[in-house]
Amino acid sequence: MKKLLTLLALSPLTWAQAQNPKKFAETIKAEDLKKHLTYLASDELEGRGTGTPGQWKAAEYIANHFKSLGLKPIGPNGSYFQPVDLVDQGWGEVYLKTASGQKELLKDFYVTGSSNLSKEETLDIVFAGYGIEDEKYSDFAGLDLSGKVVLILSGEPRKADGTFLISGTDQASSWGKNPEGSRKKMALLQAKGARCVMTIAPNADEQTDKLYGRMRAYSPRMNRIIFKDQTRPGSTLLTVQVKQGLAKEILGLDDTQLADLMAGKTKQGPTNHTLTVKAEEKQTPVNTANVVGFLEGTDKKDEVLVVTAHYDHIGISPDGQVNNGANDDGSGTVSVMELAEAFSKAAKDGNRPRRSILFMTVTGEEKGLLGSEYYVNHPLIPLENTIADLNIDMVGRVDKAHEGKGEYIYVIGSDKLSSELHAISEEANQKYTKLDLDYTFNDPNDVNRFYYRSDHYNFAAKKIPIIFYFNGVHDDYHRPTDDVDKIEFDRAEKTARLVFYTAWELVNRDKRIVVDSNKP
Repeated sequence: MKKLLTLLALSPLTWAQAQNPKKFAETIKAEDLKKHLTYLASDELEGRGTGTPGQWKAAEYIANHFKSLGLKPIGPNGSYFQPVDLVDQGWGEVYLKTASGQKELLKDFYVTGSSNLSKEETLDIVFAGYGIEDEKYSDFAGLDLSGKVVLILSGEPRKADGTFLISGTDQASSWGKNPEGSRKKMALLQAKGARCVMTIAPNADEQTDKLYGRMRAYSPRMNRIIFKDQTRPGSTLLTVQVKQGLAKEILGLDDTQLADLMAGKTKQGPTNHTLTVKAEEKQTPVNTANVVGFLEGTDKKDEVLVVTAHYDHIGISPDGQVNNGANDDGSGTVSVMELAEAFSKAAKDGNRPRRSILFMTVTGEEKGLLGSEYYVNHPLIPLENTIADLNIDMVGRVDKAHEGKGEYIYVIGSDKLSSELHAISEEANQKYTKLDLDYTFNDPNDVNRFYYRSDHYNFAAKKIPIIFYFNGVHDDYHRPTDDVDKIEFDRAEKTARLVFYTAWELVNRDKRIVVDSNKP
């Protein structure tokens, strides 16, 4: 007995090894991953856009798989779905009126920000220079902006020698750097009572026409999906950008006068002109849900491991092409499905995990990690009982850095909150899968900031240890060409098995992993 206890103390994986996880890990097979992905990334599902009928087909498919495995439905009313309350926020009726008639959105002008002009109003226009108020410079002396349309220029003024007036150098101050400068100006104008902000397109109308044409093609994607009860952050000011030709008409300027104004040579003050504007916002409910399946544990069943991937993608392009999202994140979704099946088989074979496991495919990742954010704010399992999240996103392709270099996986975040989680991941790989674990993107200085760009981050923000498994980006990322025929299923199989071995140890070890790190 003493010898056995000594052996059990040697490695964090020994308890799991005693249960022989290998035979269950090997039930995760490339052909099964392919079977599931062939459906989920088919044209029938129309790119699985958040809240679309195609995404609901995917949700039903995943839920039926969980049901076939005997996983518990722990969503509301005993379902496999956790509804996520979202709305699609966009524009209703939006127009400008001048003496020559009504002007059209994305033909003559475009709008940003949030509107409080749901009914047509005619407002006086005041020119406020660059829209800056600083101890070294101000555009607002003697100006009354309350209830007005405020016309401002981008950037900040320069001296005769070309240096910036505020900084005194060849580098712009914070007023001239976007997005910071724009945010400062909007906040200032809002505080001064402006009703609307007007800017002038920087390029000639021919170039602006091309830009607006591209924006028209993508106008449905200019809408923003947000939480139903979410308040819009930042400025509530409507900003209207008008083409140069329209600016001349509105302000009664000729070419020379417009050029002088845009060069900052025109004095601030009332313009003696008005702008008639209506900008109606609309919200449309988005019906979507996370898909959840619960495998209850044994003696430590109140502690729960979460395994995630996002099953939404970006839907149909404006030109009608379907973005099937085979790798992003169909590959992670089918991995979660196979992991659920492997653990269910183990349970039926008398190897039920000690801790419980929540298998969850989340919605709205492509809209800003919304499904996972909703979950951590409305958890089905108390967050204090959640030991870790293992998140799988884009694991079926090879990035350029690893072409011809063998099998690998980027591991992100494993050491950020728990040294034990990192050690378990390393040892599971060393003993079983022997992948090249690449920590390039774990560097807090990495410009890609992938640590913040998938669903694990919402768990990490709640101080729950995470691992993000990722194979990197590729030329088909967010394109209609991200299709099943380009997926390397043997590679996805091996990654899913690494997740399995890591999860096996996490749910079966004697002690819950510690949270002992706070790395950036």
